[in-house]
Amino acid sequence: MQAVAQPTYDIIILGASGFTGKYVVREALKFLNNPCSPLKSLALAGRDPSKLTRTLQWAAHPSPPPPIPILTADTTDPPSLHRLCSQTKLILNCVGPFRLFGDPVVAACTQSGCDYLDICGEPDFMERMEAKYHEQAVETGSLVISACGFDSVPAELGLMFNSRQWLAPAVPNKVEAYLSLESDKRIVGNLGTYESAVLGVANVQKLLELRRSRPKRARPVIPGPPPPKGSVIESQKKIGLWAVKLPSADSIVVRRTLSILTENPHGLPGMIESPEQIEKREVFWSTVKPAHFGVKLGSKSLLGIFRFIMVGMFIGLFSGNAFGRWLLLKFPSVFSLGWFKKKGPSEEEVKSASFKMWFVGHGFSDNSLLSRGNLKPDMEIITRVMGPEIGYVTTPIILVQCALILLSQRENLPKGGVFTPGIVFGSTDLQQRLQENGISFDVVSKSVLPA
Repeated sequence: MQAVAQPTYDIIILGASGFTGKYVVREALKFLNNPCSPLKSLALAGRDPSKLTRTLQWAAHPSPPPPIPILTADTTDPPSLHRLCSQTKLILNCVGPFRLFGDPVVAACTQSGCDYLDICGEPDFMERMEAKYHEQAVETGSLVISACGFDSVPAELGLMFNSRQWLAPAVPNKVEAYLSLESDKRIVGNLGTYESAVLGVANVQKLLELRRSRPKRARPVIPGPPPPKGSVIESQKKIGLWAVKLPSADSIVVRRTLSILTENPHGLPGMIESPEQIEKREVFWSTVKPAHFGVKLGSKSLLGIFRFIMVGMFIGLFSGNAFGRWLLLKFPSVFSLGWFKKKGPSEEEVKSASFKMWFVGHGFSDNSLLSRGNLKPDMEIITRVMGPEIGYVTTPIILVQCALILLSQRENLPKGGVFTPGIVFGSTDLQQRLQENGISFDVVSKSVLPA
């Protein structure tokens, strides 16, 4: 019997020379050949070897770059992607917008059985990949997980962290996340995020058509009535923010996780779990309680909120036709009021930025109150997730930690399939790992609401 060839590399970073990719390389180098790390071999891949070489030099600075192989691959060249997959256990895909460039990479991974993680925040792409490749991924043992970055791990783990504070007989009804971006300098966003937002709004009808064509998802049973919609702009005095609804991928990804959890109340079984691991997984998921979830963008000033609304209006008005999209993508700084620019942020702007994500949960101090007709929440729990700049620091931290878990705990994870990060990594030590790398989780307050 012929022995199966082992992959040459633990990880290949695809799109390593891009805006976010180079920061992913820098983060990964911290764990390469570290005695406590499972990452022993790494390669970089992309279209331009010279750019990849410069990326490696930048990421390793001030140390000399380690001897990491540079591989040539292009998302428009499927054979090059299949060569990558044959050489590695795991692809970290940083090539966006994913709706334009992601499908061939997922196809190559699911066909070969290679695992795949990305930093996508595009609901249409993620749901299309699930519809198109989930069954094949299950068959070949390829684990495909999108949104392993700021979209959407802080939202998923943040909701779970808040949910687990509701100790029986208390139950949550809704949890709203309020995202506050902060900086001593000007905040400059990730251009890929802006491009994805423009293309996402332009193709929202296709997403709705995809959902209508698929079986309806299981809905979690959430105690109490659905919460009222509330006002467009709100003042959250307890956390000192004005806020407006943010149409991000986070709430969509969270709903997908809660739907999978409804169908699998004990979580997803791993490939070769020990009895102790099975018990740990089942105990963890028994403490996670579903809740209505939404995300809002917060600002300390009302003027900041109107700025958010203006950018949203520009994207909504102009993305509906080809010329409008061309304008939005050609002049991002103009239409985003300076938040996004083609050159990306400076190193100083990245270092000075940070985020706070507040999770305000409302629910019932005793589940039995509902049977007595008490339908108004009487309890509030506020938790918070904080960390460094979201696109170039927090996202690489999350992606690399997810990758390290996948390398070191593969037998405890599902054999294969297309999943959300929350349902795969929720019961692992991902939260602890993030806390050890600069992303904190805190309980802010628990209080009784006025009658």
